[in-house]
Amino acid sequence: MRRVFVDTSAFFAHLVAEDTQHARARDLFERASRESWSLISTNAVVWETYTLLRIRARNGREPGLGFLEDIEDGLCDIERVRHLDEARAIDLLKQHADKKYSFCDALSFVVMEQTGVTEALAFDDDFRSYGKIRRRQTNKQPARGNTTSSRRAVFGHVVPGAHTTEVRCKDEKCPEPSAANASTSF
Repeated sequence: MRRVFVDTSAFFAHLVAEDTQHARARDLFERASRESWSLISTNAVVWETYTLLRIRARNGREPGLGFLEDIEDGLCDIERVRHLDEARAIDLLKQHADKKYSFCDALSFVVMEQTGVTEALAFDDDFRSYGKIRRRQTNKQPARGNTTSSRRAVFGHVVPGAHTTEVRCKDEKCPEPSAANASTSF
C-alpha cells in the first residue's frame, strides 16, 4: 500500500474552495481514495491546519473543529512528534540555514524519514527544496484492481457527512497557507 504524507497546505487547499490549489487538492484526495493510499500526517500538522482554518476561513472555528473531528474519525494516521523529533528538526533547520522551512515542515521531514514515507501531498515549495521527498502528481493513471477503501481517506468522499465542504475564506481573496503555495509544478 502506498503511504503518502499530508501537509497543511494540502489539507487547507482541499478544505477551502477559494484556495488557488483547491481543484488540484480535490483531485489528489480523490485519487488517494480511489487507489486506497494510506495517508499519514503529524499532530503538528493537525495543530497548524486547525489554526490556519480558525484564522483564515469564514467562521473558522467551525470548519477547524470539523477538521479535528475528521482526524479523530480516522481521516489519516497521525504520528505524534516526540522530544527527539523536535531536537532532530531543530538540527535540520540549523543545517539548512539557507532554506525557509517552518518548524512544522522540519518536523514533517523528520517523521517522514523515520517512517520511510517518501511521498507527500503538499503545495509547499519547502517539500520540493528539501530534496528527499517526492510530491504526488495529478496526471498519472489510477491503479488497476479493487481500490475500494473501508476507511475514511478523502474528507466526505469515502464516509458521507464529513465537515469539510463549503468552507470559504474570511477575506475576498483567499490567503495562502504559505507564500510558496502558488507553485504550479507538482
